[in-house]
Amino acid sequence: MIDVAAPLPAIAILGAGSMGGAILHGLVSSGLAHGGVTVTNRTAAKADAFAGLGGVRSIALERDADGNAAAVAGADVVLVGVKPAMVPDLLREIAPHLRPGTVLVSLAAGVTVATFESIVPASVAVVRSMPNTPSLVGRGVTGIAPGTHASDEHVALVRRLFETVGRVIEVPEDKIDALSTISGSGPAYVFLLMEELTRAAEGKGFDRADARLMAEQTFIGAAALLEASDDEPAELRRRVTSPKGTTERAIAVLQDAHLGAVFAEATDAALARAKELAAGA
Repeated sequence: MIDVAAPLPAIAILGAGSMGGAILHGLVSSGLAHGGVTVTNRTAAKADAFAGLGGVRSIALERDADGNAAAVAGADVVLVGVKPAMVPDLLREIAPHLRPGTVLVSLAAGVTVATFESIVPASVAVVRSMPNTPSLVGRGVTGIAPGTHASDEHVALVRRLFETVGRVIEVPEDKIDALSTISGSGPAYVFLLMEELTRAAEGKGFDRADARLMAEQTFIGAAALLEASDDEPAELRRRVTSPKGTTERAIAVLQDAHLGAVFAEATDAALARAKELAAGA
């Protein structure tokens, strides 16, 4: 039985790319990874980038072809961070080396729990996750969905792991793709809005540097204000929008553009694509 009040046990991260690397840095910074962390990457250059982290063993598969097997054999929690198309082959590679009771965590978009459970032993608990890129700065949102053999204790352990890089939401697996259209893809929507507001500033005669400063710091400041407040975004918006003022006029234009419908259509499109990926399209 896993003691979720204890420091985190031995962890392996297979494929420490941008997301796996973010989680690795979060674990190291948290000081909770008392069991140590082993990471694998295909190239020596990528592996060497993590070699100086305390408590981390970094394996380059081009130097050690059996590195994945060695990593999982000593781990209680294994994060699978390779590209979705590579997941089935990786699972077949590591399945004989997973110890009973291991928690196997998917970072791969579109790969279902059923795919994992069809390859690894039933003694292994599978948890599907969907982190987002703000995990790189410890401000992520991660959705987690337990598999058939994952207990409450397994889920609590995975929650604690992802809390080292932000906040965690537990959902049933049939909601994980919908979650990905909001928190997973959401940073890109925000960056797009920043881009467009920057262009609008440039169109009014500001140079690029000042336009970026105004747009980006306005988003960052607004988010900080929201975080510091107990009020809903709509209430904070109303406080900025003086009757018959300039902001009211601008908000009217944006509302006339039916942004609600646009965001619904955009997230529906993302969800459709997630379902295509799950089906192998």
